[in-house]
Amino acid sequence: MIRLGDWLARGAPGRGGELLALLLGMAMTTAFAPLGLWWLAAPLLALLFLVLDDNAPAVARRRAYLFGLGLFGVGVSWVFVAIHVYGQTAWPVAVLLTALFVAFLALFHALFGWLAARLGARLPDGWRLTILWPALWVLVEWLRGWFLTGFPWLNAGYSQIDAPLAGWAAVLGVHGVALALAVSAGVLARWWRRPPRGRGWLPGLLLLLSLWGAGGAGRVIEWTRPLGEPLSVALVQGNLPQKTKWDPEAIRERLDTYAALARAHADAQLIVWPENSVTVFYHRLAEPYFKPLLAELNALSEGRTWLMAGLPYREPDGSRYYSSFASFDPASGEARFYHKRHLVPFGEYVPLEDWLRGLIGFFDLPMSGFSRGPKVQPLLHAAGHPVSVSICYEDAFGEEVIDALPAAHFLVNGSNNAWYGDSLAPHQHLEISRMRSIETGRPLLRVTTNGISALVDEHGRILQRSPQFEMAVLRGEVQPRTGATPYVRWGNALVVVLAFLLVALAAWRARR
Repeated sequence: MIRLGDWLARGAPGRGGELLALLLGMAMTTAFAPLGLWWLAAPLLALLFLVLDDNAPAVARRRAYLFGLGLFGVGVSWVFVAIHVYGQTAWPVAVLLTALFVAFLALFHALFGWLAARLGARLPDGWRLTILWPALWVLVEWLRGWFLTGFPWLNAGYSQIDAPLAGWAAVLGVHGVALALAVSAGVLARWWRRPPRGRGWLPGLLLLLSLWGAGGAGRVIEWTRPLGEPLSVALVQGNLPQKTKWDPEAIRERLDTYAALARAHADAQLIVWPENSVTVFYHRLAEPYFKPLLAELNALSEGRTWLMAGLPYREPDGSRYYSSFASFDPASGEARFYHKRHLVPFGEYVPLEDWLRGLIGFFDLPMSGFSRGPKVQPLLHAAGHPVSVSICYEDAFGEEVIDALPAAHFLVNGSNNAWYGDSLAPHQHLEISRMRSIETGRPLLRVTTNGISALVDEHGRILQRSPQFEMAVLRGEVQPRTGATPYVRWGNALVVVLAFLLVALAAWRARR
């Protein structure tokens, strides 16, 4: 054990350092859902820092890249399921595409490793491990969240959704949680590398207590306040097979299933169907389907039941179509729409379409030519309240969710998780959705096609959740809220500016 400690303290020289970096990345996935071993994240990140430390930039870049390969190779393995099983692509091609995706994502960790070694070479341990490297970690994850439309999945902060550090999300967002986690890892790495003597423990211990104590306090602070009475809601999870989504013979069964479940829960003030609950353009169903269904719901509920549903919407001139969410006013029967604005590449639109269409099945799925909705759209209303709506993958972008706030009184997310089968994705996605509740101080109604649907409070706690792969209707209440957290007011600007300031401070110290 002493030899192992000495080896790590010297930067893990030799090929063993490369292997350890890969294993650390794979192990890091256990800190995220569904295992949720959040307490492992800081020690694993501390070990990564030790593996990178005291090494040339090229070595640190290679080891950080291997960490990324391990993290994403396990953590986003569900991409293979979407491409092969439901994208109708041969498994060798699906393996290749998934591997290329993982290899690309790992480049961001490689960038962190190179910058960490390059900029930190002239800094003392404390400055390097607890100031510069945590700031660089956050900036690189932030870059990954928007570069080439962004892929913020497995941001380190999400691993802390059930930990005290999650309280930082209401102030600095998920990147602020990641910053606090990375600083904690830096303290642990410094202690491991140079065990303190006497009162040498005190500065690091005080820093950890401050970070974790403030985060814990942030979890119980009421940043927002209740508004009006709670609303009774019903979240409808139809659990219909993904392969029937585009099957003309199965469309009637799909429509009948959701209509029957809505009628059975017409006593709720708000009924929510998930993304892709309806797979036919709205204009084709407005009169023959929605009009009589709304009339039935009105008769059963005396005109108080609102319906929200995920469906495709085509412009009247046929020029473009959107993945949309509709809100139906029971008094007028009028439908208002939110059009998804952050589309999934290759799943909802195909980049370089003229070149890629027809090459493989995954590039030629039905309805994979959606248009982006406008950045600014009127808020949907439900049961008398403005609502922040996100469709599937959109709730991974906290800076976009807050565009509807502080006006919106609660959050609604509709997702089609059937794409990912029995994989890690639905669990990870719920974890991501819960972070949006903490950031905004708003409860969340999350409804999916086949699970996991959930009622989440303004602190990110799950009040109810559905089983997977079963037809289910979650019944409960949502308490509308008003007010704004610091994150709602400032978004990612605060934590990004803070990270740049820390890098500048470290650069100033290096010059000295």
